[in-house]
Amino acid sequence: PRYTISKNKIQLTPDINIEYLLDKLQNKYRNYPHSTIDGLKIELDKDWIHLRKSNTEPIIRLYTESTSEVVASNLAKKIQMDIHEILKG
Repeated sequence: PRYTISKNKIQLTPDINIEYLLDKLQNKYRNYPHSTIDGLKIELDKDWIHLRKSNTEPIIRLYTESTSEVVASNLAKKIQMDIHEILKG
């Protein structure tokens, strides 16, 4: 099958605890297969989400992949909303 990748960035501020954020996301998606080898990768059936902290910039790199460009984009938006909610609460 043909896959489409969506690449995004989430700006970090000094007060954001990246480990806390990734732990909360891991807990939220605990019922899905996931890996913490290089950030957090969550497998959603045939799609996946990968978040990792940049070593050179104050950002989180957010990659999503799906057979559909729309689904990959929507997965990225969903994770961004999840992150916003975690940081807000």
